[in-house]
Amino acid sequence: MRVVIQRVSEASVTIEGTLKAAIGKGLLVLAGIENEDAEEDIEWLSKKITQLRVFDDENKVPNLSVLDIKGELLLISQFTLHAMVKKGNRPSYIHAARPEIAIPLYEKFISVLERDLGKSIGTGTFGADMQVQLINDGPLTIWIDSKNKE
Repeated sequence: MRVVIQRVSEASVTIEGTLKAAIGKGLLVLAGIENEDAEEDIEWLSKKITQLRVFDDENKVPNLSVLDIKGELLLISQFTLHAMVKKGNRPSYIHAARPEIAIPLYEKFISVLERDLGKSIGTGTFGADMQVQLINDGPLTIWIDSKNKE
């Protein structure tokens, strides 16, 4: 599973002109699920995301997690994180999981993040054409792949 984490002062997702979810200070997480992903990937990533120390403490040092600041989280599915562009100019998404695999894992990811954060999170809708807006705070953007736990 691949995620792109962005520290935001606010973020939202709109689907077909209707606001689906909006958050204030917290993390926007774009998640790409691949065929080999399992619940172990979800558990590891959820702990990493909720405990990632990317928010400033009173000394302006990034020592605080989204848990520490009681921040919010917006999770958006994004299969394009598994794009392969080695050959030609058209991205290949062959490693992205098909919906019958990805949807249950995405739903599990939501529940695990909510458990670890201790509250509900905002989400997009799997497979929908979504418009995501954000104000990236920093900017701070981190890419993590659960298959590369270095």
